Amino acid sequence: MNTSKGFGIKKLVIKVVGIILLIGLLVLAGCNTKASESGSKESITIFKSPTCGCCGVYSQYMKREGYGVTVKDMTNMDVIKDKFGVPVQVSSCHTTQVGDYFVEGHVPTEVIKKLLNETPDIAGIALPGMPVGSPGMPGRKSGTWTIYAVNHNGSIEEFMTV
Repeated sequence: MNTSKGFGIKKLVIKVVGIILLIGLLVLAGCNTKASESGSKESITIFKSPTCGCCGVYSQYMKREGYGVTVKDMTNMDVIKDKFGVPVQVSSCHTTQVGDYFVEGHVPTEVIKKLLNETPDIAGIALPGMPVGSPGMPGRKSGTWTIYAVNHNGSIEEFMTV
């Protein structure tokens, strides 16, 4: 039996597998360009109730958009909302810390990008409630959403509409 032929085939298989693995790594590296191109790569922390499903979906949305996401389950969300100064009239189911700001609710990334690019002197932004079709919520978007700016003194004004 000629074992040198079998040994040559094994070498070829090893080389082919190595090339396939290398190609796979290059493809994976290319898949991560969205975060780099968007310039976000911002690390965020999402504070949520452990039983809230839409908050988990919002967390996945933020990851897909290129944010480094840390999720912290809280048994008492009022503690977090008080800490960040989120007024009751603009509250939602989860609160996100992005840099020095809070982002309340299911705010789309285009609004967060505007916040981070403009760096206004405010405490945070909020999309009150849980609008249908917003990131993390089921259904299709209908109508216009108003995202509010919350000033350091607790006053509220329109930040933008989407």
